[in-house]
Amino acid sequence: MAIIRRYMADKPSAEDVLMETFMKIFSHVGSYKGSGSFEGWMKRIAIREALMVLRKNSKMHYKETEELPTAGISPSVIQELEVETIMRHLMDLPDGYRVVLNLYAIEGYKHREIAEMLDISIHTSKSQLRMARKKIEEMLSQSDIS
Repeated sequence: MAIIRRYMADKPSAEDVLMETFMKIFSHVGSYKGSGSFEGWMKRIAIREALMVLRKNSKMHYKETEELPTAGISPSVIQELEVETIMRHLMDLPDGYRVVLNLYAIEGYKHREIAEMLDISIHTSKSQLRMARKKIEEMLSQSDIS
């Protein structure tokens, strides 16, 4: 659920995706080849299911942007952040930003892989990541943390 929740903006949608994920896992468990961890296999299914729902609902919008300067947040501010604060800011991001940020920074995919998964250009993936980081920096600078 935690993985799916990072992609879906609301809990009911995340719960629906979780149910679909488990249905897919149970119906395709025979196709697991044993290469890599079973947990990793399930995680990839969960991510694909979340992306499929977002795509189907046309919630992800990508726009290419020019290079943006970064504001830079002090490391002491980052250390003071609570998990709930981080998740709240993550959920406040537009879907396209949130998805690319999750895939790149949390799941560890490369921009080429993200571009293929989302059917976007590598440049758009990089741009969405930059914009997500910029937006989170703005949110952090406007929050009560100093």
